[in-house]
Amino acid sequence: MGTAATGGGDDRPLAGVASEHKVNLSARRPFVEALRTGLAETFFPDDPFRGFGSRPPAARAWGGLKYFVPALEWAPRYSLGKFKYDLLAGVTIASLAIPQGISYAKLANLPPIIGLYSSFVPPLLYAVFGSSNNLAVGTVAAASLLLASIIETEVPPEENPQLYLQLFYTAAFFTGVIQTALGVFRLGLIVDFLSRSTITGFMGGTAAIIILQQLKGMLGMKHFTPKTDLISVIRSVFQYRHEWKWQSAVLGICFLLFLLSSKHLRKKRPNLFWVSAIAPFMVVVIGGIFAILVKGNEHGIPIVGDLKKGINPLSISQLTFTDKHVNLAVKAGFLSGILALAEGIAVGRSLALIKNEQIDGNKEMIAFGIMNIAGSFTSCYLTTGPFSKSAVNFHAGCRTPMSNVVMSVCIMLVLLFLAPLFKYTPLVALSSIIVVAMIGLIKVKEFCHLYRVDKFDFCICMVAFVGVVFFTMVIGLGASVGLSVIRALLHVARPNTCKLGSMAGGEIFRDVRQYPHARNIPNVLVLQLGSPIYFVNAGYLRERILRWVEDEENACKIDGQDLQYLVLDLSGVSSIDNMGIGILVEVHKSLDRKGIRVALTNPRLEVAQKMVLSGYIKDTIGEEWVFLTVKDAITACRYALQRSRSKEDGEV
Repeated sequence: MGTAATGGGDDRPLAGVASEHKVNLSARRPFVEALRTGLAETFFPDDPFRGFGSRPPAARAWGGLKYFVPALEWAPRYSLGKFKYDLLAGVTIASLAIPQGISYAKLANLPPIIGLYSSFVPPLLYAVFGSSNNLAVGTVAAASLLLASIIETEVPPEENPQLYLQLFYTAAFFTGVIQTALGVFRLGLIVDFLSRSTITGFMGGTAAIIILQQLKGMLGMKHFTPKTDLISVIRSVFQYRHEWKWQSAVLGICFLLFLLSSKHLRKKRPNLFWVSAIAPFMVVVIGGIFAILVKGNEHGIPIVGDLKKGINPLSISQLTFTDKHVNLAVKAGFLSGILALAEGIAVGRSLALIKNEQIDGNKEMIAFGIMNIAGSFTSCYLTTGPFSKSAVNFHAGCRTPMSNVVMSVCIMLVLLFLAPLFKYTPLVALSSIIVVAMIGLIKVKEFCHLYRVDKFDFCICMVAFVGVVFFTMVIGLGASVGLSVIRALLHVARPNTCKLGSMAGGEIFRDVRQYPHARNIPNVLVLQLGSPIYFVNAGYLRERILRWVEDEENACKIDGQDLQYLVLDLSGVSSIDNMGIGILVEVHKSLDRKGIRVALTNPRLEVAQKMVLSGYIKDTIGEEWVFLTVKDAITACRYALQRSRSKEDGEV
């Protein structure tokens, strides 16, 4: 801190108030260094290549290769002891992948075999490129329905099933390209725009409409609306009520009771988690046997139909890039890809946290991207890390991504030898599996938690939920993200400022609204600015500061005093632009006309550097009015005020 000047225009240094420590106003950081640091903090906050510089070239190359291919990190240390756990986990999630793969393919109006294909190739690639030990790869309900709702608006699956399927492959290709690019260029921050509130509301709304859509399978109906909103679904259910089959309804209720009982057993006896894990597979097996015995397809219990034997055929020649449909595929791929990234990374991080492990979001993007590109070439549609399957993988004791390889081998054996047997699976069995899986995605407790903690977050969540349920998935997701962005912009455009009062005998200073017993400082107003000062919020801050000053002046007059000093605490201001500095100059001029002196405390390096270079410190404030702490500033203000009064008394 420099020495302070007297009030009333006397800027001579004041001896006796100099602090032992001063604000460093001479520090400079070269532009290139500042730019490099800023880019590194933006795109490499985790500094993944730290320590590489001290290694030999060969070691750096090997380290870089292991970074992009995580399997090279864990595979050399792999042991039989770990494989026993991964084998159990892999077989367990395979038993879940079979019914889920068929169910979600039907949900997307795709041939059921595509769901099994999508559980074969992508998990193999994730085991090589993925960084999570707990994630289990597969198709997901929300992305399946989102893709279907986008693509069928222009290409109905009933009219052109081949083109419809080709657009799913093409959308998966674009999803992979986008995800890989985001990971390579370290643009994971884009996914951050999908806040937890948005995802909670969107997944809840999607689960609700998926459950309603399963009324088609539960009631054995043949016709149904392609729309996803609540009104259209309910109207369709009653419009085709003549197609209702009581046989399907009774069988569906039995399956629901069995599946819900298995979930309840898992909650009561966590060590019996495997019961709920294999329950969907048991429903498929039991339902298939029952359909064979009673000839269900002839008695009101529709079945899946033929499933071809054999592993994934190549589909690279079926990718469609014609002008008429490429925009549709890009749109579907982008929206579903971002949603899949948000879900997969969130699931991976939450499970890793329990084991005190770390996963790299950008590595995960690259892994998801590679497996979706390869999947689009091998008759697969979009895959990610679904929560239900990953949770089963975690509780089954997986140790490494090898569990995905085990699952993939199991699916391969099913495709080669057992696929035709699943043609007898009743559609009502698949609907029951989907309904029970979706119930867990409607997180009522989370809704209540958001309402208690943050009403705005609750509104963001409900916008997504209501938008999906009553309009479309795209509208619900877009409206919620838009509201989240508006909230973020409001935080920037309308930053918080607060008045500080003294506590503990003037040693510390805190917000007077949070600490009502904090005392005002006579003749001095201390304001804390808590955000960067940019062109977006500069005008607001000027008006807010002047309003604070006006309110404080009125309060001082009631006590028979005058406001003579304004102290701005800049410790929370991380950066400032040219317009921000200009606004501070305007504030200084406005207050100078009132005879109010402005002091600054603790400007950070970048802020202090710009203020010095602009001349604001030297020509407007004066270096002697820049202090290290609020306490130093208050001491100098009191000393200057005392000198000013002594001078006035001497003149009298």
